Formats: sequence, C-alpha cells, structure tokens
Amino acid sequence: MTETKVSKTGELSSGFVGSTTHVDVKDYYGNILKNTSDLKSNVCVAPTQPIPSHIRQALKRVHPEVTAKYYGCGLVVPECLEGCRVLDLGSGSGQDCYMLSQLVGERGHVTGIDMTPDQLEVARKFIDHHMLDFGFEKPNVDFVQGYIEALTDAGLKENSFDVIISNCVVNLSPDKKRVLSEAYKVLKDGGELYFSDVYSTGRLTQEIKDHTVLWGECLGGALWWQDLLQLAEEVGFSTPQLVTASVITVNNKELEALLGDYQFASATYRLFKVPKASSESSLVIYNGNITGAKDSLRFDCRYTFKVDEVVEVGAEVANVLAHSRFREEFTFQPPGAPARSCAVKPKVGTVNPFELALQLETASPPVATGPCCGAESSCCK
Repeated sequence: MTETKVSKTGELSSGFVGSTTHVDVKDYYGNILKNTSDLKSNVCVAPTQPIPSHIRQALKRVHPEVTAKYYGCGLVVPECLEGCRVLDLGSGSGQDCYMLSQLVGERGHVTGIDMTPDQLEVARKFIDHHMLDFGFEKPNVDFVQGYIEALTDAGLKENSFDVIISNCVVNLSPDKKRVLSEAYKVLKDGGELYFSDVYSTGRLTQEIKDHTVLWGECLGGALWWQDLLQLAEEVGFSTPQLVTASVITVNNKELEALLGDYQFASATYRLFKVPKASSESSLVIYNGNITGAKDSLRFDCRYTFKVDEVVEVGAEVANVLAHSRFREEFTFQPPGAPARSCAVKPKVGTVNPFELALQLETASPPVATGPCCGAESSCCK
C-alpha cells in the first residue's frame, strides 16, 4: 500500500510514499491511541529524571490537551538553543515544539514534522494560544505534514536547521538510514541531530518486526545500538556521542513473551554534521554562558565541563566543539600548549548504552567527569 504525501503548503507532492508500516503507525497513533493511558507498555513513557528548572517551567506552559497526546520516551533538549532554527522529527501533538519555542526565543524558530493528521490537528490548534501566552508578536512555530524519511519532499530546505531533535520516533521508521540521510541533508554545517530513541541488545527477528503492536509501542522497530554507529558513519555524521541511557521495562507479560531474551534501553545520542576530525586531542575551557548551564555543562556521558577548568578532550569532541554552535562557548588552548601535570588522556572507544544504563541505575555519576579534573584531582580547584 502506498500513500500520497501533503507538503507544508497543503499541496500533494510526489517522491517518497509511505509503506504499510507507515500506515500501521499512523493508525496506531491517530486512532488506537487516544491518550497516554492507552499505551500497552512502559516504553513510550518518559523516564523519571531530573529536569532543569528553566525547561520544567517551559513545559508547564504547554496546553494540557497537547500534553495529553504526548507519547515520548525521553526528554530531548540540547543546550545552547537561543536564536536557533530547530526541527522536531515526529513532533506529534507538539509538546516539545512549544517547549522549545520558548527556549529559542523570538529570534529562533521551531518546525515540527509528523505524518499523522490527527496529531497535527492538535498541534496546530494551539499555535495562537501559545504565542499569546509567550508574548511573541508572531509565531515562531509551524507544523508540517510529511515523513521523516523525506524531509526535503515535505518542503524543508537543505542546510536550513541548526538543530534537529527526535523523541522516540526514529525506531518507528522502517528505513533508519534514510532518516539519518535526510536529517544530514537539511542540517546546516555544524548542525546537530540530538535524539532519544529505543535500542535493542541485538538485531530483532522478522517476527518481532512484523508485529503491529510491538512496532507501535516502539519495540518492533528498535535498532541494535551498534548499527547506529555504522549508519551514522555511512551518512557522514560524527561518531555518535552517548548522552544518557535508561533500562526499559515492558511491563506487559504477553509482549514480554514475544520479545524473548531481547533487552531494550532508551538512549540519547548527539550526532554532528562537522568536518572529519583530526587525530589530536585539545585543551578546552568552558566559559559558562549557556542558559541552564552556568556552573557546568554536561555534554555527554563522559564529559561534564565545569566553568573555567582546563579539560583535555579527544579529537572527536574537540572537532565538534570547534565546528558547531558550541564554538563560542569554549576557549581553546593554543596548539602545543602544555597540559597540566594531572591531566588524564581522554577515554577512547564507544560506550555501550546498556552498560551505562546499569551504571546510572546502581550508582550516582561523579560530579566532575572532565579528564583533567576528576573527583580525586586537586589541580583544578
């Protein structure tokens, strides 16, 4: 079965057509699910975690009807968003868009794209309400009907977004590589894809993939986490940086029986559209000017930068900081500058999200994670 797609202007457009999977997902989120209580597992419910106060306040200002239709599995709010153009993949009822609208401000703009008309109807219904409440003279939010595998077909321009977010949506696509490719295409140079999604401990069987409810509940389409690393490289993104992860409990005996020994985790990654990294690490100093991160910036699960501390970062992270919107937020030490005697070489290799989730579940993370300024270091105090 195929479908015709509607562009931003409402006109029919050619190109990408939805598969039977898209039809099933659209039906699941448009007709079967009426509110969060209709979900049949715990997968698409945001895990309990500390939320920064400025984001918590922004969420409180989102209309209750929009929030009632929210099916996300994690909070996806990258830092340093003032004035940015942001795209939300699978924006649904628009909760994240309206929260981000406040963070980017009147100089920024947020676009949500979704393929489900019922969800878009709810999102668009409250544009004027939110703009009036936020005190904005004109809307800085719009919503587009289309597929996340065909962003340009939906009227989104190449090289036009600073940041793309996605919350428990990429797993719903049958073609993850195409989603990443389209995201890469519409991002500006230095742009970031920051997204939370569901991952599995291995490649799922076809039987699981073909199960409509498992797919709709964000399990049947879960990607093996190591495949994400490969797909990102093929598309051209920087190596995915793991931000956080949490174990998923399905809490449905019937679905658990179908899933067998597979385990699942919700994980947040950040991928950047930057030039290929050099092989050299760098010494950097965080300046402390990002809203909500005045004292420290938790960049990913390895690096938490404290204001005015010298930290040695690996080549990949150094390259990202130097070529993205973060470049104005850090001071880079001149090449060849001597490292402090206590500096520890940056860690190498990839982080397994399931191992990280277990660590976070059983112990509190260290306060200072920069390689130079570990918890036992005194040189940077």
